[in-house]
Amino acid sequence: MKTIIGQLEIILYVSDQSRSRRFYAAILGQDPVLDVPGMTEFMLTDSCKLGLMPETGIVKILKDKTPHPGSGNGIPRCELYLHTADIEKSFALAKQVGALVISEIEPRDWGDIVGYVSDPDGHVIAFAKSLG
Repeated sequence: MKTIIGQLEIILYVSDQSRSRRFYAAILGQDPVLDVPGMTEFMLTDSCKLGLMPETGIVKILKDKTPHPGSGNGIPRCELYLHTADIEKSFALAKQVGALVISEIEPRDWGDIVGYVSDPDGHVIAFAKSLG
């Protein structure tokens, strides 16, 4: 089966683009590949980007068709599951730059060691490393 998906971009709606840019630059260990008013993007892999879009920007597109994204701040709405070679370092760095610890690093029954934090808007971030 041939895939029809080329580039993948995951976009998080954020309350403060500058704050989120600093947070994600720190935990990802990289500068954004795009940083303009209304959108910040980080390359996670050769074919996957993480975008940060201000809630106020997406509201112009969503209009009154959905609830305002800001009404969900602090409510887990997605999870970024990031495999990392040094889970302890990544987890500690996230805490250092203001992530809220949800669950400490521990072996999980699906075969990964994972620690969970949340970003300033409540999006869940999992730092994972395979047990096998």
